[in-house]
Amino acid sequence: MATRRFFLALLGLWAFGTAIAQTSDVAEGSVLSLEQCREMALKNNKNLRRSAQQIKVAGYEKDQAFAAYLPALDFAGGYMYNQKGVSVLGSDQLLPIKTFDLEKKGYEFNFVKNPVTGEPVMVDGKPIPEEVAFLPKEALSYDLHNVFFGAVTLTQPIFMGGKIVAMNKITGYAENLARAMHDNAAQDVVYAVDAAYWQVVSLKAKQKLAVSYVNLLDTLSHNVSLMVKEGVAIKRDQLTVDVKLNSAQIDLTKVDNGLVLSRMALAQVCGMPVHTVFTLADEDAATIAGASAPIAGSYNMEEVYSSRDDLRALELGVKIYKEKENVARASMMPNLALVGSYSFSNPNMFDGFQKKFSGMFSVGAMLTVPIWHWGGNYNKLRAAKAQTVAARLELDNAKDLVDLQVNQASFKAQEAVKTFNMTETNLAKADENLRCATLGFRDGVMTVDNVMEAQTAWLKAHSENVDARIDVYLCDVYLNKVLGRLDVSAPVVK
Repeated sequence: MATRRFFLALLGLWAFGTAIAQTSDVAEGSVLSLEQCREMALKNNKNLRRSAQQIKVAGYEKDQAFAAYLPALDFAGGYMYNQKGVSVLGSDQLLPIKTFDLEKKGYEFNFVKNPVTGEPVMVDGKPIPEEVAFLPKEALSYDLHNVFFGAVTLTQPIFMGGKIVAMNKITGYAENLARAMHDNAAQDVVYAVDAAYWQVVSLKAKQKLAVSYVNLLDTLSHNVSLMVKEGVAIKRDQLTVDVKLNSAQIDLTKVDNGLVLSRMALAQVCGMPVHTVFTLADEDAATIAGASAPIAGSYNMEEVYSSRDDLRALELGVKIYKEKENVARASMMPNLALVGSYSFSNPNMFDGFQKKFSGMFSVGAMLTVPIWHWGGNYNKLRAAKAQTVAARLELDNAKDLVDLQVNQASFKAQEAVKTFNMTETNLAKADENLRCATLGFRDGVMTVDNVMEAQTAWLKAHSENVDARIDVYLCDVYLNKVLGRLDVSAPVVK
């Protein structure tokens, strides 16, 4: 029994571990490249998944609009209970009858005549017929307590004022707009991933610098302590170095914490659990790739406009509002439709009153002509035109902002390259300055302050170089984004 329980416990732990592993596509300690991070972010981003559903919605609405071209088949039926039946007569009736008169060659009423005068006998001013037909009330009484009825109707639009055509164009534009917004959101996700990715790489490099800086100060502190014992340095020098060392250790702790938080931020953007342990392929890279393409001084803005998904969405919005004008105009035009139906009921009156189902076919046309609505339809058209103008102005304003955005991104990218080149030059100088200061301190011609200044300058030069390297790449990515050149393959989640 104990063995069985132990086996079941192991099985449960294995199942639990499998479930946890399936919640993330990344194994602990995996090495992730930038492309892998992009793919995971595009796959797991909830906003992209929501916009993918919006594409589906737009596609369904497009199919729905197309269905308006086709005939519609509907069924309507019901049941009604009536408290009373229907009777055509209020009471039994006596109807006078006619006989054929050979002399007059026609039908004449036969009345009761006075045998003396031969005149019809009058009662209440009316002659009394000799013969009558008896019509009982029940003969024209109908049982309508339980009534069943129904109809199958076929409606085929012939001319709806252009409304159906306009709605199909609108839904087609709406589907393309949803795709454009999805692609634009994907570019935002990629840029966010790149920023988080290179933030981790930058902090990792700065962590190495901080460790090297602490080691330099620790070595300097050890050397100064020996010099204090030998009497060639004073206690003040030892305290100055120790204070600087403590400050460097605090900075190293801050960098360590920042690196952990930046990894969490990258994991969140990629859709992984924030405590996932992973490393990046570029963390220990000696160099970082620069700009993917030469930075031009000017660009063909028409090509930029056609490449930008957000501008394409605004252009589609203008087209949608233009078609809404046609929808509003259709409300002022005649509508013609062909209608066919088969109606039935129980009881029915097609062949006398019968308590059974029977029906008939009907075919016809229905024409609706708007005549007077106190300007309501016309004002609806004017409102649609105003919306079109507003959308076009919004598009023009967006193009102006894109012009400014492209120029700023280009200028910033060029500035980033220049800054990087200058930091490369400063890096070599800072390395040489630290080497000379270290040798001078050993030879006794440099003070402790001189060495710490050289170490601080070395740290600053290397830190600025790391920032400049990262900035060159991020500026290049941002420039490609504003130019509409950022290659993004955003999967549409099913």
